[in-house]
Amino acid sequence: MNRILDLKHSRRTFMANGVAAAASAVAAPQDLTALTLRQAARMVRARAVSPVELTQACLQRIERYNPRVNAFITVTQESALATAREREEEARKGKWRGPLHGIPFALKDNIDTAGIRTTGASELFKDRVPAEDAEVSRRLKDAGAILLGKLNMHEFAYGGTSAVSYFGPVRNPWNLDRVSGGSSGGSAAAIATGLCFGTLGTDTGGSIRIPSSHCGVVGLMPTYGRVSNRGVIPMAWTLDHVGPICKTVEDAALMLAVIAGYDEMDPTTLDTAVPDYTAALKMRVSKLRIGLPRAGFFENLDPEYSKAVEAAIEVLRSLTAGATDIQLPRAVAAPVIWGPETYAYHAKWLTESPEKYQAATRALMIRSNEVKPEVYAEARRQVDLARIEIKRVFQRVDLLVTPTMKAPPATIAASLNAPAPNPAAPGGGGNNGNPWAFDVYGVPAITLPCGFTNAGLPIGLQISGAPFAETVMLSLAHAYEQRTEWHNRRPM
Repeated sequence: MNRILDLKHSRRTFMANGVAAAASAVAAPQDLTALTLRQAARMVRARAVSPVELTQACLQRIERYNPRVNAFITVTQESALATAREREEEARKGKWRGPLHGIPFALKDNIDTAGIRTTGASELFKDRVPAEDAEVSRRLKDAGAILLGKLNMHEFAYGGTSAVSYFGPVRNPWNLDRVSGGSSGGSAAAIATGLCFGTLGTDTGGSIRIPSSHCGVVGLMPTYGRVSNRGVIPMAWTLDHVGPICKTVEDAALMLAVIAGYDEMDPTTLDTAVPDYTAALKMRVSKLRIGLPRAGFFENLDPEYSKAVEAAIEVLRSLTAGATDIQLPRAVAAPVIWGPETYAYHAKWLTESPEKYQAATRALMIRSNEVKPEVYAEARRQVDLARIEIKRVFQRVDLLVTPTMKAPPATIAASLNAPAPNPAAPGGGGNNGNPWAFDVYGVPAITLPCGFTNAGLPIGLQISGAPFAETVMLSLAHAYEQRTEWHNRRPM
């Protein structure tokens, strides 16, 4: 039966060397987890390593490091090994399902998995076992990927720290006293720690990009409607996205290629063709025009963040046709949207079983009901208008570049003691604006590492494109990644 990991927390030393070093020393199973998803996939295809070996390597690393970072809620050890043996037998017979064949992955625990509990990191759903897979779960399994388990998160995705969870806080692999970011904190921490080769997160106000930035990995939020949300515990139907969190831009492109596409059972998805995202990595970027929305997005930056982002922009200038300052349309305060929509989903349980929510989550959800109907209705209309207006911006530039976050992650202690934001307040509770504005616009956005603070904490750079222009966004992100070395660093 599936094993539930315990929740111990202590200091530790990671043994992740660079990707290149790992690729040249893959004889020992423990070295396999330093590979990128693409490297592992090529080795499986060449039969230099088996799906069983990859799965065993990940499980061993989970056993060693998860008690310290608390990234997993559930580890499906037995079923993962059984699936790995099936994929190995398929490979022996020459049956290949694609680049993810035999690749171990994990899912944020708000994404349904048939026969495996999906908790939303809440006591309320601690014994909830879905009968069906979410659409994205099904697509990854059909592509040959191997599910290792379910990942910790901020309870019901309603927060940006992943410190508030029935299963204990997720800890940042770079500094265990600090938050990993949220709400997909377990997904980002698992990738940074090398516990799996790919993960999925969800993003309503930055929940893929916030933890990816804080943990020094790549997080991609697709265009709204590009990936199905069916079978995902909702936070806010208007803003919810599902996307990959991986070690590299190429890995994220591989995962996006599998999960992207129309789902006739999901009214949010659009029936548009899915391009070849990996081919986009070879696109020329020299003619791309970059827009820098400095007003709002570059203000009040931590000095070390400012220095790293400006250095990254100089690299991007050298790769492209240049960068110019640009003004973005107003993005309505996202909490005014997600507050009422979250409350609508949870109202029944908040009435019947309020004690099964973490205190911070319960208080925030109850306050969310204070948003007046006319305020919500107007904000919802403003979302539609913003999604029209943002298209005009991309007539002048091809991509937008901002810092992902404005300051390093808080300590877990400080986060747990911080007052809850008020979604009904002017501004919606004080979100810093960089992540959630792009959920409102509905455009794709990716974060990737662009530096580190003097204290050794990662700094993220955000690149965003026009609706359904993931290929252009991926091309520049990949070009920047290849020009720099930040993505090769791992926690020590």
